[in-house]
Amino acid sequence: MLADEAAFSKVAGRLSDDLHLPTEWRASLVAFIANALPSWRDDPLRPAATAETILTAQLCALLNSASRKSRGWDYLQFRMEEPDEVVRGRAIDLVAAPLGQLIWIDGRRYSQYEPLLPLECKRLPTPAGRERDEREYLHSRHGSRGGVQRYKTGDHGAAHAQAAIIAYLQTDDIPTWYGRIGQWIVDLSSENTNWTDDDQITLNSHDVERGLAQLSSNHVRDRGLSGIAIDHIWICI
Repeated sequence: MLADEAAFSKVAGRLSDDLHLPTEWRASLVAFIANALPSWRDDPLRPAATAETILTAQLCALLNSASRKSRGWDYLQFRMEEPDEVVRGRAIDLVAAPLGQLIWIDGRRYSQYEPLLPLECKRLPTPAGRERDEREYLHSRHGSRGGVQRYKTGDHGAAHAQAAIIAYLQTDDIPTWYGRIGQWIVDLSSENTNWTDDDQITLNSHDVERGLAQLSSNHVRDRGLSGIAIDHIWICI
């Protein structure tokens, strides 16, 4: 047994050869996550749940299984509640990170300790509560709780130029939420906040049969940070 443990300790920290990926690789990663969502939602073995934390834990488990079984994605792992790399008191809902490999993208090196992509997860509609804001997918008047807001302020993802948000749509359909959130941005831009019409979200694809949509937005950030591009993945559950 001790010999086995000694042998393991010698290789446990060893990494595979470096992997160099093109800048646009993140778009393929977002597509991989999006394509896995309907299978996760429809999995007959998945316990019924409505709470965001449980849904995200289930999704994290599915994504880890899918990446191991999918050719070309087995160098990835997914983790929950990852401490933000810059604002240490904050935690990211879900991240994609290398698995036992050094990955280079656009001249930047990522190890298994450095997320490749931060992902926020939000329920729509926002659950009712004394300090909850119905527009929390975007912005909260009760502190930095809004999904997009956290990226705009640099509270989440300050070390990244790209990020993502997954929305669990628990009522209504994708066109309804797209129109509603678009109006919220119009309203926020007139309320002396740091929102403008440039923060609008673009619908890029909508698979009605699978209840799935991919969207995108670009935002100016606070704290002297450069802008951030956000991919939005919406799944009707």
